[in-house]
Amino acid sequence: MTFGSGARRDFFRDAFGRWVEQLLDDTRVRVSPKEYLRPPGALPEVAFLAACTRCSECVTVCPPKAILRVPADGGLAAGTPYILPTLQPCVVCSDLPCIAACPTEALTLPTRGWAGYRMGVLELVPERCITFNGAACAACAEACPVGEQALAMDEAGHPVIRAEGCVGCGVCVRACVTLPSSFKLRPVEA
Repeated sequence: MTFGSGARRDFFRDAFGRWVEQLLDDTRVRVSPKEYLRPPGALPEVAFLAACTRCSECVTVCPPKAILRVPADGGLAAGTPYILPTLQPCVVCSDLPCIAACPTEALTLPTRGWAGYRMGVLELVPERCITFNGAACAACAEACPVGEQALAMDEAGHPVIRAEGCVGCGVCVRACVTLPSSFKLRPVEA
């Protein structure tokens, strides 16, 4: 297969554009504390910032090492835990070790555990998803730790987010084969 100069230019422009968009998405997560995806059970942002001692106990016990610390240039949020799903999403541990390790109430066990709990709000960007261009794919639904209660495929083979079951862990964001991901995940409060 050969590309003419116009097709090659379009290909590189598209690839570079996707790379810049992903870079901006990642940068926004680091710049604005309101945009941080906090670990499960996190208090609302202002209360979380006040309660978190920045001890890193939750970071240490996280089995997939999904919890990171906000860098020193993060202002009031510096040193607090957050999750960057494009790097390593939360895997929805049933025993929630991050919450158990928290010495304060910055991370509090939800009354019903994961049932009905949401750490983030997931959105599908159809124009990025290859299933809307005729390709078969179910990587996101197959990777979802919650299963069809949160993310399923419809009869046409397109992903369907079931908000009532989705916990906003970010596994589908990372599992998606497109760059940038066909999913956007934002904290519940943002």
